[in-house]
Amino acid sequence: MTGSVSYHAGLSAENQVAADYTRRGHGTRCHRWRGKSGEIDLIAEDGDGLIFVEVKASRDFARAAESLSRRQMQRIYSSASEYLGQMPKGQMTPVRFDVALVDGSGAIRIIENAFGH
Repeated sequence: MTGSVSYHAGLSAENQVAADYTRRGHGTRCHRWRGKSGEIDLIAEDGDGLIFVEVKASRDFARAAESLSRRQMQRIYSSASEYLGQMPKGQMTPVRFDVALVDGSGAIRIIENAFGH
């Protein structure tokens, strides 16, 4: 994919995932939140807590899942920690880290608590 096509495909996948979280009763706090450590695709609300979501899109779920690296997980942890710094409960805010897989047909598979901390 070219850069522009890839960018728009990623944005479309993120919007689909945000709509899916909304349908399941989770408010959306941020799309593509950027801190010093990097970007978080989606931050959703879960009661008093937050869900940090990494969106992975590819032609099939397996390929999408394989594209999440340990280095990306570390970047997400660091970015989440930075985001939590602005929350009233700070690091004590309940959180979970989900991975949302989107296949070539637009189907979504959410893996809750995909990686712990």
